[in-house]
Amino acid sequence: MQIDLRTVAIKPVRNTFDHIARRFGDKPASRYQEGTYDLQQDFKFHYRPTWEPELETFDERRTAIKMKDWYALKDPRQYYYGAWTIARSRQQDAAESSFEMIEDRGLADTVPADLRQTALDVLLPLRHAEWGGNMGNSYIAGYGYGAAITQPCLYHAMDHLAVAQYLTRMGIELGGVDALDAAKTAWMEAPMWQPLRRHVENLFVVKDWFEIFVAQNLVLEGLAYPLFFDHLDAHFAANGGTVISMMNRFAAEWAGESAKWVDAQIKVAAAESAENKAQLSAWARQYRTLTLEALKPLAERAFGDNADEVLNEVVSQFNTRCTKLGLAVQE
Repeated sequence: MQIDLRTVAIKPVRNTFDHIARRFGDKPASRYQEGTYDLQQDFKFHYRPTWEPELETFDERRTAIKMKDWYALKDPRQYYYGAWTIARSRQQDAAESSFEMIEDRGLADTVPADLRQTALDVLLPLRHAEWGGNMGNSYIAGYGYGAAITQPCLYHAMDHLAVAQYLTRMGIELGGVDALDAAKTAWMEAPMWQPLRRHVENLFVVKDWFEIFVAQNLVLEGLAYPLFFDHLDAHFAANGGTVISMMNRFAAEWAGESAKWVDAQIKVAAAESAENKAQLSAWARQYRTLTLEALKPLAERAFGDNADEVLNEVVSQFNTRCTKLGLAVQE
């Protein structure tokens, strides 16, 4: 008996979905393209929101920013659900390895007492601010326009919970469960934290979703993360607190990665029109002032007499970043 094997090429009837082919041509598409473009419904809604009957469920009028094509706000990381979960899984494995080493070898006990207290006073209550970041990005995911931006904002919201969880674990390692109660009390009552708490909670009632994107993802994160996970982290590492850096590695890595995505959205939106550029610049200036007022007491606790110098450096870097994105933020 003889068996002949041969290769048969089967030509597909179509290479991709019709709505993808209309944008990119009838050719094989990436999973990011198929999982992102034109997914949001834009016609035949069942009913208008009863709480806002003047608007559709998905409505471009929910923000002052105007775009000819909202799908121009693409993610340079090309995250769809699968790619995002794989990337975060790898980061989680790395973070877990760090915590396992710290716990197995009792490295948390080697942190100098003054650095331990600084971490508990300045970093641990930030987990409540991270919850605010989750709320803001969840709102954008619900009321934003176009899956190209609402999809990564939902991922961004969940990432904030991850940062909050790692800050929680850091607090337990350094101060036990009681440290969590102390951090919550500080967030609710300590004078040092009330400016930031006020700022975070004020963002809960902002209705323009792109304004929240600027206030939270560009400005607050653009100033707070370099302050806490760059400058303060360097202070820890230089003074025997490398263990704290190990426990916060996810937050530091995530901030650098997500900043590239935020920058891409701002740059494209600002280049769309002079009106967009003016509005985005005004928001950046407004929230820069508010954010700095909120962060100043924390910087003073963390850096003492060097607080103004560190804040000035952070602001200078932020201004340079915004200028590269096409915003007018220099006064």
